[in-house]
Amino acid sequence: MDITQLILDDHAEQRRLFAIIEQIDPKDKAALTAVWGRLSAFLDVHAEAEERFFYPDLMKVGEAANDAEGDDAGPETEDAIEDHNKLRDAVKAVEKHTVGTKAWFAAVGEANVVNSKHMGEEERQGLTDFRLNADVETRHALAVKFAAFEAAHITGIKPVNKDPEAYVEKHA
Repeated sequence: MDITQLILDDHAEQRRLFAIIEQIDPKDKAALTAVWGRLSAFLDVHAEAEERFFYPDLMKVGEAANDAEGDDAGPETEDAIEDHNKLRDAVKAVEKHTVGTKAWFAAVGEANVVNSKHMGEEERQGLTDFRLNADVETRHALAVKFAAFEAAHITGIKPVNKDPEAYVEKHA
């Protein structure tokens, strides 16, 4: 078990849930509400799990993989925390609209765009960086913590935006 693979698996599930929403009849408010409820909780829990277990250790070993800026994991981590904040805000914006309306679908679509951009960067940068620079034992130990956290918070958590610079400073 490897935390980078768990994160990739979560990304696939997030993409799947967004695709499911796109295929549900707008009149089926119960189904849309249920799937969006699961997806929004999952997005929040996933981001928090990364912030607790993945990014602090990436900060210790990262060397800025692929198109990441700098020569350590600081800039890519700061960018990821900013992305998580944008995603939390996008998820919250969905709540302003009536389920099944064009405005609701547009807000869900915006959350999908924000999330997809973040996942692409994270997969090219942070995950690659960690696979290259963290040993298998560390990746396994973090995977256990990550999986346990997500399982313990299956119904969601209270989403809280974080100051990206303060986060990086704390974990540097």
